[in-house]
Amino acid sequence: MQRLHLNRFMVGGAFLAALSVTGLRAEEGMWTFDNPPAKLIQEKYNFTLTPAWLEHVRLSSVRLNDGGSGSFVSPHGLLLTNHHVARGQLQKNSTAQRDYIRDGFYAATAAEEMKSPDLEVNVLVSLENVTGRVQQALQGARTPEQEFAARKSAIAAIERESQQNTGFRSDVVTLYQGGEYWLYRYKKYTDVRLVFAPEQQIAFFGGDPDNFTYPRYDLDMALFRVYEDNRPVESKNYLQWNPQGAADGELVFVVGHPGSTQRLNTLAELESERDTGLPTILKILRNRIETLKKYSATGAEPARQSASVIFGLENSFKALEGRLKGLLDKRVMDAKRADEERFRARVMNDASWKAAYGGAWDQIASAERLLNTRNKERSFRGLYSQLANLAQTIVQYGVEVKKPDGERLPGYHEAQLESMRMQLFSPAPIYPEMEIARIAGALELDVAESGAEDPFIKIVLNGRTPRQAAEALVRGSKLADPAARRQLIEGGEAAVAASPDTMIVLARQLDPMRRELIKWTEDKVQAVKERAGEQLGKARFAAFGKSTYPDATFTLRLSYGQVKGYPMNGTAAAPKTTLYGLYDRAASFDYKEPFQLPARYVERRAALELSTPLNFVTTNDIIGGNSGSPVINRAGEVVGLIFDGNIESLVGDFVYEGETNRAVAVHTAGMTEALRKLYDAGNLADELLTGKR
Repeated sequence: MQRLHLNRFMVGGAFLAALSVTGLRAEEGMWTFDNPPAKLIQEKYNFTLTPAWLEHVRLSSVRLNDGGSGSFVSPHGLLLTNHHVARGQLQKNSTAQRDYIRDGFYAATAAEEMKSPDLEVNVLVSLENVTGRVQQALQGARTPEQEFAARKSAIAAIERESQQNTGFRSDVVTLYQGGEYWLYRYKKYTDVRLVFAPEQQIAFFGGDPDNFTYPRYDLDMALFRVYEDNRPVESKNYLQWNPQGAADGELVFVVGHPGSTQRLNTLAELESERDTGLPTILKILRNRIETLKKYSATGAEPARQSASVIFGLENSFKALEGRLKGLLDKRVMDAKRADEERFRARVMNDASWKAAYGGAWDQIASAERLLNTRNKERSFRGLYSQLANLAQTIVQYGVEVKKPDGERLPGYHEAQLESMRMQLFSPAPIYPEMEIARIAGALELDVAESGAEDPFIKIVLNGRTPRQAAEALVRGSKLADPAARRQLIEGGEAAVAASPDTMIVLARQLDPMRRELIKWTEDKVQAVKERAGEQLGKARFAAFGKSTYPDATFTLRLSYGQVKGYPMNGTAAAPKTTLYGLYDRAASFDYKEPFQLPARYVERRAALELSTPLNFVTTNDIIGGNSGSPVINRAGEVVGLIFDGNIESLVGDFVYEGETNRAVAVHTAGMTEALRKLYDAGNLADELLTGKR
């Protein structure tokens, strides 16, 4: 689970200055490792980023396919991330008899370490600039559609060749809106075993009321161990544990995988998101939350099954609602408009730039308007179902793998199939009653928004109510069994075509409709926006050089900052919180949910040093996907663990504002104290501190 980082939009002179494309604010940036902010760090902190330092922290950092970041913290494959990143795997291993999310988990011995059903961990081993090769492939293309096809084919070929030649997962990453293309090669691990996770109540202490706020008091941590050939990974590339943490004002770095930002988006794209995209997503999320809360209320086991999904949905809703409020702020959009006008004027004042790049803004605006004409088809033709998603993938798989690699749908390229199959054959449980509730709820919304005569609705309902259709689809499917899914994939297109499975039958019926919409979107929208985006990327390089960083892409980035409090509510937020504060906040709410404490925290309070720091804030520039990122000092030692941003940091999706934008992290001192004195995990703490098992 990836926690989105929420922030409020700042206003006034500092905010307006922050939007300028001509310069960066201090400590701004999610920097790629090919272009680190070495000069800025040297000038402000007198610290030199050496190639050896950068390589070590890069090889010590990991990306988790559950949507977060992490790092190796011992020479024996021990991996540190957040509880909320690990939550999906905890849920998949839990049963009605043993709820690892509620109760936590600790493997005191190697034999007790618990295998994750479908977790993939990636380590970035190399980067290669392939811009020239991608752009060369576009030569001779006459239309955006031809360029799109050529670009897609070139990227697939680069990824396939790299994977075949190196054995590494190989992803071509688009940076600066297409100004550059880089090939990222990853060492992939799929044997990942859970070692430790605390109770949900302390990992997410304060619940939704405290979410995206500060001060905080969360032990949002988890530890996995990564295996290869059934043995723990042994490597010198890990981050030493510093139990003292970092001092107020100290330089710190965050190394992780921020998911996505929109700092380079045009005004037209932001207006489209404000007026159409976000309101639609929020309507869908509201429906899903209401549906699952009704299901959860039917009993203890439905509540357990749906808890993690509801957690993620509510978290996303709060994040996106805050983002929409920002885009509805006239001062924010006026500042963005002024910023774009300055950039556009600079391009238009140069004849060659105008000829090459001047039409990009209008092309993007036109594509956005066209995309929104099919918003209901794109948004309200879904079943919100694991089984339906699996069926769609299986139906498309048999068709796509027979095509030339460069012509396949996204996700089905040769270099992507291994990871896809891992997810397809996951042994994680699928709950039929929850599937029925989810499908029925989604169909009710689809009918309300699109009408009973919509072609999708007519096919799915076929004269039935949403509940009746959901019942029939789920009861008639065997796709909850991984063996049934494997049999269809291995049987190929013929097996899929002959399958009587209700979900497969429906997916076959819906496939032409889905393909038409994908093709239309690629030809009419993506092709236009990708060509225009490349033009704007080149324009930025021409105007400003490579003095800035690209938007986040869920790839490895480096940010720098310092431990620092901030002005808040007419007073000051301290740079750190302590265990004293945890007990005070619980007592202040009379230990009522969500401020109650796990039993061990009550029973063992006297054993704790209550002045121990628990959480702290830094000025580092982060966003969703950075969850689980290590906070490290100059020596490359772990001093903290990113788990959130404060409420003021939502502006980070569009701009960095350094006065109050803060990253929130778990302190290494708090983690060490908890492991030793609350969880009887002294051996684990020793491994973190000494590297010895």
